[in-house]
Amino acid sequence: MNSSVMTRLLSLSAGFVDTVGFLGLQGLFTAHVTGNFVTLAAGFVYGPHGTIGKILALPEFIGAVAVARLVGAALTARRLPTLTILLGAEAAFLAAFLALGAAYGPFPNSDVVPALAAGFAGVTAMALQNAMQRVHFPGEPPTAIMTNNTTQAVLDGVDLLRRAAPPEVRGRFLRTARSIIWFAGGCAAAALFYYLVQFWSLAVPVAITAAIVITRLREPDVNADASKPV
Repeated sequence: MNSSVMTRLLSLSAGFVDTVGFLGLQGLFTAHVTGNFVTLAAGFVYGPHGTIGKILALPEFIGAVAVARLVGAALTARRLPTLTILLGAEAAFLAAFLALGAAYGPFPNSDVVPALAAGFAGVTAMALQNAMQRVHFPGEPPTAIMTNNTTQAVLDGVDLLRRAAPPEVRGRFLRTARSIIWFAGGCAAAALFYYLVQFWSLAVPVAITAAIVITRLREPDVNADASKPV
C-alpha cells in the first residue's frame, strides 16, 4: 500500500475518531490538542463535566508521542518493521477505545474512570498517528491537523490562480485538498454512525487501521520502513 492511499485512509479514520470522541466524551478532541484548550475554557463557564479528560489530554498526547519515538528507535535498531508495528499499536488502542465506550458508555459524565480510560485510548491512538505521519510521510499533508492543511491549501490555491506557483505546488495543493476531504468525510460518517450505534461506530476506524496493517504484512517490502526511528 503506497503512502498516498494510506494517508487518505488515515485521514478518514482521524476525522471519524475525533468526531466520536467529541460526541461521546463531552467535547474531547482526540486527534489534536488545540480544540481541547477551547472546550476546557468553555467548561469553566458552562459546567465542569469533562474537565479532567481535557486537562489530561495534553500530557497524554505528549507522552504517547515521546514513547512512540523511543519505541520506534528501538524497533529500527533491531531492523524490525517500525511503521507496521506502530500502526498495529494504534489499531489496538482504537480497539480499546471501542471496547470501553461500548461497554460503559454513553457517558453523561466523562470524568468517570471508564470515560477517562476511553479518552486515553483515543488520544494515544491519534498521537501515534500524528507521530508516524511526521516521520514516515513527511511529503504528505498531516492526516489529523486540518488547520494547517486548510491554510496551506488556501495559500497554494491563491498562488495557482494568480499563476505565480512553481509546478510542484499544484501537486501539493491536490494532496492537501484530498486530505481535507477525506478527514471531513470521516467526520460526516462518524456523526451518522454515532447517532445510530454510538461507540460501536468505532469499529470503522479499527477496521481501517487493521486493514492497513494486514496489507503491509502481506507486502514483500514490509521491512522497508525499518530505516526510520518512529
